[in-house]
Amino acid sequence: MFSLRSLCSIAAGLLLAALAAASPAQFDRDQAPLVIAHRGASGYLPEHTLESKALAYGMRPDYIEQDLVLSKDDHLIVLHDIYLDHVTDVADVFPHRARPDGHFYTIDFTLEEIKRLRVTEAFDRRNGETVPRYPQRFPLWRSSFKLATLAEEIEMIQGLNLSLGYDIGIYPEIKNPAFHHREGKDIAKLTLALLKQYGYDNPQQKIFLQSFDAEELQRIERELLPRMNMSIPLVQLIALTSWGTKKIEVDGQLVNYNYDWMLEEGGLKRIAGYADAIGPWAMMLVQKQGDNFGDNGVVARAHAVGLAVHPYTFRADDLLLPTTEDFEELVRMYTEDLGVDGLFTDHPDKVRDYLHH
Repeated sequence: MFSLRSLCSIAAGLLLAALAAASPAQFDRDQAPLVIAHRGASGYLPEHTLESKALAYGMRPDYIEQDLVLSKDDHLIVLHDIYLDHVTDVADVFPHRARPDGHFYTIDFTLEEIKRLRVTEAFDRRNGETVPRYPQRFPLWRSSFKLATLAEEIEMIQGLNLSLGYDIGIYPEIKNPAFHHREGKDIAKLTLALLKQYGYDNPQQKIFLQSFDAEELQRIERELLPRMNMSIPLVQLIALTSWGTKKIEVDGQLVNYNYDWMLEEGGLKRIAGYADAIGPWAMMLVQKQGDNFGDNGVVARAHAVGLAVHPYTFRADDLLLPTTEDFEELVRMYTEDLGVDGLFTDHPDKVRDYLHH
């Protein structure tokens, strides 16, 4: 006969085995780091267009990223910013629809209106001129590109997975949920409902869900996922406080959310209580060492509390570190010296070639 203690030990062992079996392959650190196509193949075609995602798919990354914002009529639009200013001709098509701050907010436009816009490579306006953000990338206003919905992109990726026999995952990001809440919209709930509709509701599916908003991720993990009978890995993105990525209301004023706690003592352990991975800016993982840069210990500390590390953004035309001679050296440093578990990259072909050569 088994004693009560023996039975408890056996039950615990079975539970741990079941959890290990349920753990997705993306946390297996014996495998090569994940290649995450940042906004698609955005080093080659305008970001977040279906054309950019199709090109990225052909480069065989592990995951393709989708940034998500809401339209006026609650469609999930794949777009990096909460406004349309820097990748579309919205100022020409709807010149009188800007808010007082000068921005054309996606949430003020219906899907039908958004589909009327032409999309191009990211640009800035300087001294009245339109200047490409990356001059050596796809030329401004050439060809014909449109914004897509999350549903449209998922259907394309799932369709290609079927027709080509690959298994490439999705990596959606809920953009600025605090802003959407102030506008009376629950973007997290709408995102989860659509993901569940397309079968992304358990750890066996190739999905990560990411956000810069710690409080919203905790709400997702503790409230929304259990209520919707879902279980998917969550990623805490980390920004510099000075970027103003999240705004919170203090004494009636919107101020920058303080991200500093995330990398301070105890911060990573706190994140591990609601997330499965972190997505820091790549520069947060290194420190100056003489004339070079080296490991600052963040990756090891994250691994020690069970968090995977997926830094952003690796670009062959913007090498991050002034001491880096070429893109391969940069990728080697982060994958081999620092031991990250995945990389967001505008050039998924180059990262994959390096990792699998």
